[in-house]
Amino acid sequence: MTFAFPVLVADVGGTNARFSLKATPEAELSAPVHVRTGDYAGLAEAIEAILPKLAARPSSVIACGAGPIVDGRLKLSNASWWIDGRETAQKLRLDGGLLLNDFEAQALSLPVIPDAWTRRIGPALPPGAGPRLILGPGTGLGVAALIEAGGRHTPVSSEFCHMGFGPSNEEEWAIWPHLERAHGRITTESVTNGAGLARVYRARLLAKGVEPEFDDPAAVTAAALADSKSEAAEGVRLYWRIVGRLAGDAAIAFVARGGVTLAGGVLPRIVDLLDEAAFRAAFEDKAPVDALARAIPTRLITHADSVLAGMAAIAAAPQSYAVDYEERAWT
Repeated sequence: MTFAFPVLVADVGGTNARFSLKATPEAELSAPVHVRTGDYAGLAEAIEAILPKLAARPSSVIACGAGPIVDGRLKLSNASWWIDGRETAQKLRLDGGLLLNDFEAQALSLPVIPDAWTRRIGPALPPGAGPRLILGPGTGLGVAALIEAGGRHTPVSSEFCHMGFGPSNEEEWAIWPHLERAHGRITTESVTNGAGLARVYRARLLAKGVEPEFDDPAAVTAAALADSKSEAAEGVRLYWRIVGRLAGDAAIAFVARGGVTLAGGVLPRIVDLLDEAAFRAAFEDKAPVDALARAIPTRLITHADSVLAGMAAIAAAPQSYAVDYEERAWT
């Protein structure tokens, strides 16, 4: 598999879409162009709109989106777009392209994310030989793994976000009856995505018999950052501990000795309220395999467009990635 250059890489979410151009295999990525997803009917229309901002017209596109891929098409989970690779290639007169799930692409970006784009959480543990895991709360919750074998990287996508989630300590038992359900369930996503942050804040106060002041995650975040001793801040700290527990659960599920990377749109905004020791304590509380959890390093991506670098690496060296190009590639 080869890609015709220039290659445009695209990260499409329910709210925003990000684009960057890689002119040649050796070239640096261009400065990202951001647009609002809802302003356009589809991927082809969004790309047409940004062409004047690019140094050259792309010959190929590698795109990822938040949703499952079925028969070469992807329906965005939180927007109306259907992304059809072959249709996009025809409309834009492309030589080819590739379609990925967003967290599949996030996993594929792990080998090329520089340390400067991340913040270590907890002790400086060296990554071991084994799967790497990426987990990201945003509008939803993405979880994917990356396995290396024979010099090639293989992504393992998941629907971990829809697994049921229950309380594990007295603090969580107290709030669980007050948590708002999503689709009638408490899941890993309903507790740890953006809306989950507000759910945790509200449930904590309702468990104390106090009427919550805020419903919106952004309002909770703003109040928490404005006053680190507020109820909002305490709710955010509890949310961080729950994220730590979930990340530890996912880490031992995948035996992710290569490390756990946190991503997504929520966590970088509230990193000032992160208690690293409390996060790691929740992450490592996995008896009888707590020794495994203690050996797994954790970090947070602080660079908003890191996934674009991962897709650019695929364009430059597709042979290094064990992707089903025959099924996924556009012609």
